[in-house]
Amino acid sequence: MALANAPNLPETASERPLRVAVAGLGAVGLQIARRLADGLPGFELGAIAVRDKDAAREKLGPGHANTAIVDLRELELHADVVVECAPAAILREVVLPFVSQGKKAVVLSCGALLRNMDLIDTARENGGQIIVPSGALLGLDAVSAAAEGEIRSVRMTTRKPVTGLVGAPYLVSNNIDIQDIKEPLRVFSGTAREAAVGFPANLNVAVALSLAGLGPDKTQLDIWADPALKRNTHHIEVDSDSASFSMSIENIPSENPKTGRITALSVIAALRRLRAPLRVGT
Repeated sequence: MALANAPNLPETASERPLRVAVAGLGAVGLQIARRLADGLPGFELGAIAVRDKDAAREKLGPGHANTAIVDLRELELHADVVVECAPAAILREVVLPFVSQGKKAVVLSCGALLRNMDLIDTARENGGQIIVPSGALLGLDAVSAAAEGEIRSVRMTTRKPVTGLVGAPYLVSNNIDIQDIKEPLRVFSGTAREAAVGFPANLNVAVALSLAGLGPDKTQLDIWADPALKRNTHHIEVDSDSASFSMSIENIPSENPKTGRITALSVIAALRRLRAPLRVGT
């Protein structure tokens, strides 16, 4: 276990556990909720917000019978921090009640954040904070550091199994059929902002990269569907006045083929950093 995560360091007497709410109980939300409910030092699961409470109770299992499952409008009353694992369309409903009360929101649907940038102003005005974890990406620390100088270009190439891209709005609206392809096919080339619209469930990583660096209109992205792949892969190339670097990662998909297993783990790591006495990385 990395020292920076400080998993077993005791709380000081003045610190009560941070109450964490989880909005959405898909593959990522369920893993986070279970980790919190099973015991994460310094934290407790405040509540879960879902539409279908009975289905959520069944997913959690009998060992979590005491977990509060509430309507979204009630969630802020139960927690200090919310983790947004919900459909992008309701990002605002999840985040606004928390940041307007000076609380924190961990956002996974950061593509939707581009359409709700006023939430950042609300957080600033009220002492709240919006946190975008690394998710399925790597090297955001290096990109953020380079952005303190001058970044000349950022290009990301994403390759995904066909099942991870099927049904994306961009493919549907452009009549791009990838179901039966036999070899890799580039299905998109454009900016991170355009990708966030065309692939809202797939490319939050590109938006996170853009927010760390050049912004969504200058971060370039190519997306490939590859029938031979079993993992989501991302390759990033950055050229700046302080360093030129490239990074690659292969993510094992979760139960949801559009999302990597490491995404939920990155949220847990981000939560730990809120309380860790030692933080490694910018």
